[in-house]
Amino acid sequence: MVIETRRLSLRELTEQDLPALREILQDAETMTAYEGAFDDAMVEAWLARMLDRYANDGFGLWAVTLRDPARSESERMIGQCGLTRQQILGADVVEVGYLFNRAYWHQGFAVEAAAACRDYAFEALGAEQVYAQVRDTNIASMNVAIRLGMTVRGRFEKHYRGVDMPHLAFAVDRSAAKAPLA
Repeated sequence: MVIETRRLSLRELTEQDLPALREILQDAETMTAYEGAFDDAMVEAWLARMLDRYANDGFGLWAVTLRDPARSESERMIGQCGLTRQQILGADVVEVGYLFNRAYWHQGFAVEAAAACRDYAFEALGAEQVYAQVRDTNIASMNVAIRLGMTVRGRFEKHYRGVDMPHLAFAVDRSAAKAPLA
């Protein structure tokens, strides 16, 4: 286990998570910010990239599971949330990312998991700032970033899947970080 909150456990992704990962990454609505659903090869490449990040950086996007043993899906991955190194506004930064199965949206899981990851970045990694890069059309992710105490630091474009996508760079400084929400 990497991180635990009141309701969630975050752990490294494994090959056994591929079916749940496909449910997330191959859902067109969930993947709107990525210009659509992934095919099988893209999902496998995503998992391979996370496994490489664990080996090279010591962190990446982690599988999120429910901690409640009374729920039948308690061991099943409901989303992913974690930290990655990114280039944002010309700087190498630690970014918190979150992506959940639609069945678990609007229940506070993204904020709870992302707040725990933000705090992990400050406490375990010694980060001075934590960023979130959010496509400028993704209001739900913007709201998560705001609830994490983040403010907009700038705008930038990412070129992905043949499309130029405007993004907002949200960030929170260690000194301004709110008390943990988890």
